[in-house]
Amino acid sequence: MTAYIIRRILYVLPILLGVNLLVFSLFFLVSTPDDMARQALGDKSQSPEQVQRWKEAHGYHYPLFYNAGQEGWKCLSETIFFRKSAAMFWGDFGLSDMTLEPIGKEIRSRIIPSLCLTVPIFLITIVTNIFVGLLLAGLRGSWADRIAQFGCVLLMSVSALLYIIAGQYLFARELQLVPVSGFLPGWAMAKFLFLPVLVGVFCSLGSGIRFYRTVFLEEINRDYVRTARAKGLSESRVLFLHVLKNAMIPILTNVPVQMLFLVMGNLLLENFFSIPGLGGFTINAIATQDFAIVRAMVFLGSVLYILGLLLSDLCYSLVDPRVRLG
Repeated sequence: MTAYIIRRILYVLPILLGVNLLVFSLFFLVSTPDDMARQALGDKSQSPEQVQRWKEAHGYHYPLFYNAGQEGWKCLSETIFFRKSAAMFWGDFGLSDMTLEPIGKEIRSRIIPSLCLTVPIFLITIVTNIFVGLLLAGLRGSWADRIAQFGCVLLMSVSALLYIIAGQYLFARELQLVPVSGFLPGWAMAKFLFLPVLVGVFCSLGSGIRFYRTVFLEEINRDYVRTARAKGLSESRVLFLHVLKNAMIPILTNVPVQMLFLVMGNLLLENFFSIPGLGGFTINAIATQDFAIVRAMVFLGSVLYILGLLLSDLCYSLVDPRVRLG
């Protein structure tokens, strides 16, 4: 088991390096620091002196990969790649291009609101989807299954924006049960998070239930299920003990994709409900063309997704020991 874990971790390191190089190429080779300076200066006078001053103030005046004017280690460390891209490996995300505030400090202050929003959505959604999907698989072909399938397609066909607007109109304006938007720290956040959590769960039910229903249908007709039924086991025991256990591999495959949004936040919900999380932070950075923040969030999202896949692989080895031998 230890050798398998070490091997999977060693596989991740070159992938992270490749992602870092790709992000750097997208931001610095396609769009040069001079282009960034001109975009940031906007309609102001874009004389070479002003462009150079902007680059020096934001740390973009170094060479890209190799600094021939330095000696020793500084040939590599006094470069844009080392300062702006490689430094993100040890958590140094640099300064914002617009406000010159530390990006790492902003991420740490905004990660709690994002987690308070996304963790309840994730837990409620995955439990509901698995439970309902398993029941529908056991009731395949019945009237309840047909009605549920119609409801799932209907939920998937409606835009999330409609759920947000309808929720704000019904629960906040008409019933006045919760605020329309906003956020407060501490226990007061519960009344602000109730509606976005409810909307987030509702938006995820249609596709999630259909996915897990399909997963369980692939297992429910296998030989071990027929054997369990022939032994006289109850249908609930067959479904929740045998089918659910053997369907964990595809379930664990889907979980890392959802885990990414736990930290990165939900862009739509945070924006419409004025929650100061990482999703709204990213949207504002894109709108203001803050390249440093966008670059940091892209890399952070990539790292979280890769770590989620690594965690998924480790969970595979616990659920099915044959994975370690493959």
